[in-house]
Amino acid sequence: MRIVSWNIQWGRGADGRVDLARTVAVLREAAADVICLQEVASNFPGLPGGAREDAPALLAEAFPGFEAVYGAALDVPDGEGGRARFGNLLLSRLPVGQAFRHLLPFPADPAVPGMPRVCVEAVVSAPWGGLRILTTHLEYYSAPQRAAQVAALCALQEEAAGHARMTPPGKESNPTFAARPRPASAVVCGDFNCEPGSAEYLRMFQAPAAGTPSWRDAWRVLHPDAAHAPTVGLHGAEWPDRAYCCDFAFVTDDIAARVRSLQVLAGTAASDHQPIVLELDDAPSC
Repeated sequence: MRIVSWNIQWGRGADGRVDLARTVAVLREAAADVICLQEVASNFPGLPGGAREDAPALLAEAFPGFEAVYGAALDVPDGEGGRARFGNLLLSRLPVGQAFRHLLPFPADPAVPGMPRVCVEAVVSAPWGGLRILTTHLEYYSAPQRAAQVAALCALQEEAAGHARMTPPGKESNPTFAARPRPASAVVCGDFNCEPGSAEYLRMFQAPAAGTPSWRDAWRVLHPDAAHAPTVGLHGAEWPDRAYCCDFAFVTDDIAARVRSLQVLAGTAASDHQPIVLELDDAPSC
């Protein structure tokens, strides 16, 4: 099972051009079962290089046979009577059960620019059973906002684990109350806008409530003593003269033994970030 995560910067490459066909070509080459994208814009005026593309629709059309789940963190008037949206998109070749769009905390921080953030969650049918996949994009400028968002991701994991441990009664006369699977096993990936070893990164690993699988960094599962491969700063764009990692894939510890590989696709300059590809085995390794 392959999962690709990528901040596509609304299709804008390091050359400043928005070219969603180029984005699609990279994603097809990755040959993923689940595609997790950040900075996906729909009808958003003023984005550098953009022409108000409807990226969620274009990307969904480019991957027939995949189910699309889009979550807008920002949903505002476009100035012409329509709506402009900006958020995360999940595309799954695997069957999708429940889908959630979680707005993350956005506490006031008057010292820096900021924008709302979202986490898109889908329950998919993995080869071995149910699996939650979450794609998110955390705040860049505000450390307090980023910290609150990481805490919210950890709280979501505890919430899901609680649902997984119990089956509440349904209500026969109303199907909206039907019990639906939401497993504790999960992958959360995306642009966390923090570096390995930072306070926000370390907060992901604090001990959760009893009965909740904790998060593991898939890179560290495979390379416990090696520095993370950089995911930004490789091809110039607007990044400083330093390449580093801020895009991660975290897995719950109950599926850590399934982690086969985690690659950074360093060759493409189709965004200011590099795609990461997580591969999970159908059977856990010894």
